[in-house]
Amino acid sequence: MLNPQPSKCALPAFVQAYGSIYEHSPWVAEQLYPNLTAQHDQALVMASAMQAIVDHAGEALQLALLRAHPELVGKLELAELTRESQSEQTGAGLTECTPDEFAEFRELNERYNQRFGFPFIFAVGGFHRSDILASFRARVENDPATEFATALNQVHRIGRLRLNAMETSQ
Repeated sequence: MLNPQPSKCALPAFVQAYGSIYEHSPWVAEQLYPNLTAQHDQALVMASAMQAIVDHAGEALQLALLRAHPELVGKLELAELTRESQSEQTGAGLTECTPDEFAEFRELNERYNQRFGFPFIFAVGGFHRSDILASFRARVENDPATEFATALNQVHRIGRLRLNAMETSQ
């Protein structure tokens, strides 16, 4: 069970607790709030409900959501990362890149952003930086529609991982 229990939260507390599940996009939690039930106290139910909101939000809001995500490795030196993103990237070893890996991430970030108009998004939990880099090399070659869908799927995976972590941290 999630703590705090979403179904027992007032709107401000709910948004404070769950507004960062989708990176810098509290609108997802705000839209879910009026429909909360006790079922949403389970991470899996909450994740499905949040995913449905994003999936039905329309391309403009989805693109804004994708653009709200930080670049992998490229901007770690800046204080722009949420606490969750910083922890996730550190856990995947992205703060320990070799100079060659760092240079490749930066080059791929630039190519990817130019090609798609949003940063490369990868739910890094459970992956090593070499796996992430291999995926990055492949995905930068995708067509725009495929990559948009792939990036949204990764955003949903990040949301599920974050909610699962909240549920199991009690």
